[in-house]
Amino acid sequence: MSNATGGQSSGNRKLQGGARGRVLVVDDEDQLLDAYSRWLARAGFEVETATSGTAAAALLEKAEYDVVVSDISMPGLDGVSLLRLARGRDADLPVVLVTGSPELQSAIEALRSGAFDYLVKPFDLEKLSHVVERANLLHRMARLKREALNLVGGGGLGLADRTALEVSFDRALASMWMAYQPIIRVEDRALCGYEALLRSDEKALPHPGAVLDAAERLERLDDLGRHVRHLVAKRVPQNSDGALLFVNLHARDLEDPTLTAPDGPLVPYARRVVLEITERASLDDAATVRARVADLRALGFRIAVDDLGAGYAGLTSFALLEPEFVKIDMSLVRGIDANTTKRKVVGSLISVCRELGIQVVGEGVETVQERDVLVSLGCDLLQGYLLAKPDRPFPSFTW
Repeated sequence: MSNATGGQSSGNRKLQGGARGRVLVVDDEDQLLDAYSRWLARAGFEVETATSGTAAAALLEKAEYDVVVSDISMPGLDGVSLLRLARGRDADLPVVLVTGSPELQSAIEALRSGAFDYLVKPFDLEKLSHVVERANLLHRMARLKREALNLVGGGGLGLADRTALEVSFDRALASMWMAYQPIIRVEDRALCGYEALLRSDEKALPHPGAVLDAAERLERLDDLGRHVRHLVAKRVPQNSDGALLFVNLHARDLEDPTLTAPDGPLVPYARRVVLEITERASLDDAATVRARVADLRALGFRIAVDDLGAGYAGLTSFALLEPEFVKIDMSLVRGIDANTTKRKVVGSLISVCRELGIQVVGEGVETVQERDVLVSLGCDLLQGYLLAKPDRPFPSFTW
């Protein structure tokens, strides 16, 4: 292959086409690389080439492309590895993989890893341009959908496939840390405990709900729950005031044997830990839940029902968990001072909980008016931005 022009290093070059999109073509066979790139340039694409996966990875760090076309079998960084790297950098970037060895396993691996398409050599160059054109159009569509989602403020992860989601989830775990928000007793306006709230520096999963959603989609709730409990356990000895630590559990976490194992990270501190189980997830296996909760209580853990009023209706969570605490969801707390219906519902919930011997936490308190209404209704504990924002361990609070 000829040397690159315009000051570029040997093995990489640009071919100017029209404005249809930028394509990175990667192959360690010079003749094929030249044929693919010239054909795509004639089809109207701006083409840049690389003679190895390593060189292509370096280009992906410096520039944005609309499509990547790569050989699978290359020394060093192969095509599937390059695919994973590319999709980790840009979740929507379509990668077309090319191979001269059409084994079924390589095709399965390529598609499982999120390849846009899979071409077997030799193939008609018209087919190549058709595949690249379609990939380019769908990449543009993905970007427009992201812009539309941002414009209307919609939710969702917006990640294109399992490979990209796994990369983002692993980065979220690696950068995860726990924020703590004080929970204050109404009776004496003193500290009762802190809720541990997961935080991550992974931009593709920008809030805890996105991280949890990713864990559910990837069937990695165990990984997430174990990591959270490990991070919380590291901080317990630093909390010298003896405050309780409220730690969130997904319903699935109840099935995790490490939760009650002798070497489980929170087991040594069980009497200082309240496990919050959200009402937003159903508790399907009643017999298993009862047995697991009994095991947890035998170790000294206490139980809280989280998100009361915003999750599944009925008696299931209370009957199975028999919690020591319930947390009124912030959707009921927000604006309670100006909403008679909310006041009646929350007042009734507090009254029933008191009869059952359950302490009530009012979550999401943001105004003095909300605080005062909850106090007047008999709420035992308060939590929210008015008192303290979540922060690294361990933030102070004000009444």
